[in-house]
Amino acid sequence: MPAALNSRQAAASIHDAFVAAGKEFFGVATDQGLLERGSNAAIIEANFGQVTGENSMKWGSLEATRGSYNWGPADFLAEWATSNGKLIRGHTLIWHSQLPTWVEGITDPAELTEVIQTHVATVMGRYAGQVAHWDVLNEILAEDGTLRDSVFSRVLGEEFVAIAFNAAREADPNAKLYINDYNLDRAGYAKVNGMVELVTKWKNAGVPIDGIGTQTHISGGMGAGVQAALEQLASAPVDEIAITELDIAQAPSADYTAVVEGCLSVAKCVAITVWGVSDADSWRQGENPLLFDGSFQPKQAYSDIVGTL
Repeated sequence: MPAALNSRQAAASIHDAFVAAGKEFFGVATDQGLLERGSNAAIIEANFGQVTGENSMKWGSLEATRGSYNWGPADFLAEWATSNGKLIRGHTLIWHSQLPTWVEGITDPAELTEVIQTHVATVMGRYAGQVAHWDVLNEILAEDGTLRDSVFSRVLGEEFVAIAFNAAREADPNAKLYINDYNLDRAGYAKVNGMVELVTKWKNAGVPIDGIGTQTHISGGMGAGVQAALEQLASAPVDEIAITELDIAQAPSADYTAVVEGCLSVAKCVAITVWGVSDADSWRQGENPLLFDGSFQPKQAYSDIVGTL
């Protein structure tokens, strides 16, 4: 085998094949520590077209202390992506988890509004023109499809949705702005119904939501149901849908290919991001859910996806 093939550890680029099939990108979550370890960087360079910061762009990572920013890991990711010709998904601006305690403690609506607007403007402004998609809001729905209880919903009701998206549009008018969530994998499920209903309401009220992100952390056997869920999400008046954090317990090839075929079959589904390169670094330890094993070797699912494309 040629040296270049050994460094990429896969015979063909999944991103190139996905783009040739008419989609925007096939990407992966990573961060500085991962890019500096093992074969992560070489595999991403060769096989994937986009990166998401697994943790580096979250509020708790960037501004644990009010007004004091830690840009190092996020800057590293952005610079690595730009120098290697990779698109970036910004993840995530507003999330109830990995949130600084000083934000959690805010009780005044005017103060929280200003804090949201400042955070969005500061982070998006720093990377304006570099980030293709931003997860403006992450996991704001409960399983019944209503707003999750958080400091944002408690203090501002659903007004925080418009506050965040309007600030985001102003900060980087060219970035695609997403609302992202998990358990959006089954058509007719209450959370899917709620997402479509709320996004439709917000869009009709002028909130600039461009896309819905479905994380797609699923178990084996669930892949076949993803297309119908994507079709339901696409019924909302958004421009696009993306699969943003894909991983599947034990990485069954049939499920991975079903998810990819589902995206191919739904015109609004523009991109897929898997939540890591190697099982060795997966947040789902012991479930082996990714496309490369712990030794950075591509699995059958990877080959079968490329074959499908």
